[in-house]
Amino acid sequence: MNVSSPRQVAAVVTVTLLTAACSSSSPEPEAGDPTAAPETPRATSPIDFDIPAAQRYHRQATYPVYLNRPQDEPVETETVAEISTVSEDGNTLIYTDAPAKRIGFVDITDPAAPKGLGTLSLTELGDADDQPTSVIAAGEFVLVVIDTSGGDFASPGGRLDVVRISDRSRVRSIDLQGQPDSIALAADGGFAAIAMENQRDEEFTPQGGEEGDLPQPPTGFVQILDLGGAPDAWQLRRVDFDVEAARSAGLDTPEDLEPEYVTINSRGQIAVTLQENNGVAVIDGRTGQVINIFSAGTQSVDGIDTAEDGTIDQSGSIADLPREPDAIGWIGDDHLATANEGDWKGGTRGWTVFDAATGDVVWDAGNSFSQLAVRTGMHIEGRSEAKGPEPEGLAITELDGTPVALVASERSNFVAVYDVSDVSAPVFRQILPTTPGPEGILAIPGRDLLVISSETDDAEAQVRASVSIYGYGDAFAADSVAFPSIVSGDVDGAPIPWGALGALSADPSDENRLFTATDNAYGPTRVLGVDVSQSPALIDSALPVTENGEAVTVDVEGVAARPDGGFYLAVEGEEGPGNELIRVAADGAIEERIALPADIAAALGSQGLEGVAVDGDAVWVAVQRELKTDPPGTARLGRYTPASGEWEWFGYPLESTDAEGDWIGLSEVAVHDGALLVLERDKRNGPDAAVKAIYRVSLPDEAGSTSAEQAPPMLTKTLQRDLLPDLRAPKGWVQEKVEGMTVGGNGNLYVVTDNDGLDDANGETVFLNLGPVTQ
Repeated sequence: MNVSSPRQVAAVVTVTLLTAACSSSSPEPEAGDPTAAPETPRATSPIDFDIPAAQRYHRQATYPVYLNRPQDEPVETETVAEISTVSEDGNTLIYTDAPAKRIGFVDITDPAAPKGLGTLSLTELGDADDQPTSVIAAGEFVLVVIDTSGGDFASPGGRLDVVRISDRSRVRSIDLQGQPDSIALAADGGFAAIAMENQRDEEFTPQGGEEGDLPQPPTGFVQILDLGGAPDAWQLRRVDFDVEAARSAGLDTPEDLEPEYVTINSRGQIAVTLQENNGVAVIDGRTGQVINIFSAGTQSVDGIDTAEDGTIDQSGSIADLPREPDAIGWIGDDHLATANEGDWKGGTRGWTVFDAATGDVVWDAGNSFSQLAVRTGMHIEGRSEAKGPEPEGLAITELDGTPVALVASERSNFVAVYDVSDVSAPVFRQILPTTPGPEGILAIPGRDLLVISSETDDAEAQVRASVSIYGYGDAFAADSVAFPSIVSGDVDGAPIPWGALGALSADPSDENRLFTATDNAYGPTRVLGVDVSQSPALIDSALPVTENGEAVTVDVEGVAARPDGGFYLAVEGEEGPGNELIRVAADGAIEERIALPADIAAALGSQGLEGVAVDGDAVWVAVQRELKTDPPGTARLGRYTPASGEWEWFGYPLESTDAEGDWIGLSEVAVHDGALLVLERDKRNGPDAAVKAIYRVSLPDEAGSTSAEQAPPMLTKTLQRDLLPDLRAPKGWVQEKVEGMTVGGNGNLYVVTDNDGLDDANGETVFLNLGPVTQ
């Protein structure tokens, strides 16, 4: 599909101007050299991602919590890990699973090999509608706060169950007199604080308002649970907020406050976000006195993508939006950090540090959190008009004595780590990928561990909720694979946008450079230059593809650099006739659209061209799956001769699996040492992935078939490399779409995964440098 719009044209003009502006830093091509490509910007990264092993987190395991379900529960049942806590010895992880109405237990004694310990059903302890909202471990017990409202927003209810961890017996249940959200424990274990949200009904319209507006009484409050003695002696203290004080502080709809998240400092001071009201309150936990309440204020942010139009256009802005903070954490005893997720009116796409005593803003992330998502290929276009990466979770811990903030992006699926030793100037340290919807961030300082729990579960897409376990420092560095493996550099203060990489090609003029391209998850189409001499690999240039001077968006699934300059692009169509080979000049202009033979196009299904490679005077293409005219298990490789315009076709035998609904297809083709390398994969991911491999077939001497009806001569393949060990090595979610592969001029084999623009995927891009292809 070809798409162009004024917005896309503007984006192309911007890149073109940047190209011209940066060209002076590179040597000029020799006059009259027909192979010289136009100068493109060599962007540089403002962030050093290659930090020493001793100063970084290392992923140890990704544990899908569906593996911890009861034996009789179908595997496709929605089950998540939202908020987690850990036993006193640091070995038993306990998480909430609201959709399944239970809490789960996982043995993390060996963080590299977590073991499910089963679940405790809240339905058995109460009612079928009971949902856990948070957990905190306190000595031998876990305190579980539970929403018992059953959807009755006007009469909210909740309770706290005290459960002995060792035998999972409930020793006491306490009526909380409202609907709870989060719980926190004082450092000395003397009391717990519970945010009693009494949340609004997003489908209710109050008088004089709009759907979902406040006020929707009853108002929220905070419960303090004193933990002195045995559980049967524990007592609640209710803390209400003064409406006039909240109004004076500038909070939104102060007559209906909705506490969201609580945290407690070493002085016993409780900080609570009032998300929908755009405020923060500070309470003396020992006296129950509200000692401060302040507005989180508004923020204007420039240099972000604010339009959901298929283009990562970072020229947008938001003006004076309320921060509406969700998670909150103390930095020491005097400052607070908030993740500004936003709710019904706001969200500023970043996080903020406040002075807890005055409410003054000490620092704000501005556009840097959104830029981090773009720079690492984790921008989610479908949220551009809403809250972008949507920072939601936040935790504060220490690493080597340095305070750090951990901020989770709910939509872009990562946790960012910042040094906050200077609260007025936090410094980014590291980005940690997660499965979709990271919500709970649990630091376990006594074991140098970090556990991130994810609340999004999509069995149909095979992207399941999980807990990601990281270890900090050299002790966890063995066999660790660093993330990110590929990033983009900045041009004029903005990262080159990228994602959904489904193609790779060697640069004929530089052994340490590759080319790649985004598919139609993001437009307009650009050929990206990659410097593989750096770690991580750096996308440092972007060449727009144009036709008649206008930007185009096509579904590029393969790219091959031509030795004489320019490129061939393998373009997949929505239907067979839309598949084509496009010849592009060195300046990005389309020179020729080469259609497939009509009978071949008619025999294609919805999956078509996936890869392209140049071999002397011939161009090879890979068709993803069987033609309608071919027997099951036979894909086709096509050889196109530009001089004659002729197409020939050869049969390629596909692997097979026994999984229901699965299929095997081709993703890429490359030429190496008198043979074709073919990338083959199944449709499965995570623990179910079975076929991700590169095979070698000899270049045929004979002629191929020339029609869809004529059976193609079959090629013989041998295994070049099983990629599953390589894809499992990062210890994350094994990616489905292994789509790009090439042999660089340096002789190394490179592979990249397509993150699908984060749609039905966790968004992590795995870029592999597999060393010499001859190994």
